[in-house]
Amino acid sequence: MLSQWRQGLLLQLLATLAAPDDILEVGTFTGYSALCLAAALPPRGALHTYDVDDEALEIARAFIGQSPQAAQVKVHHQNALEGAPLLGKTFGLVFIDGDKREYPDYYRMALSLTPSGGLIIADNVLWSGKILTAPRSGDKHTLALQKFNEMVRSDTGVEKIMLPLRDGLTVIRKK
Repeated sequence: MLSQWRQGLLLQLLATLAAPDDILEVGTFTGYSALCLAAALPPRGALHTYDVDDEALEIARAFIGQSPQAAQVKVHHQNALEGAPLLGKTFGLVFIDGDKREYPDYYRMALSLTPSGGLIIADNVLWSGKILTAPRSGDKHTLALQKFNEMVRSDTGVEKIMLPLRDGLTVIRKK
């Protein structure tokens, strides 16, 4: 479940290139990807990360609290779909790595909160290859990821590329 170090370096590079003032992360887990992204923030920037898992957030808060970017990372114990729109911000970069069943909704939210030229990055888009076959009965994770991938593929308002890095990473630039 943890982002690999190569993926962390890519996230930091993409965040550096995008130069966002604010970053939204959907799904915190241990905070590793948040720290990789936050390393590229300007001094006035902030990263807002959302997760609903109490235990994971406890671990993430400990790691984030020890980092040089601790003051810039805002950890929210809430579903991002409910909380992020209430911040009243736009985000130059959105990283989606939360509940796979909600990826289509996360994508719609990210598009609404990202300005033209902003990046949306989605993790686990290959889902161990499961997205290539008919999902088992009741496999809502695979179904949602297939729907998400099709939404992105058919969206003419974005530029996109799917990278076969680890479990798949899609980089999307809003036109």
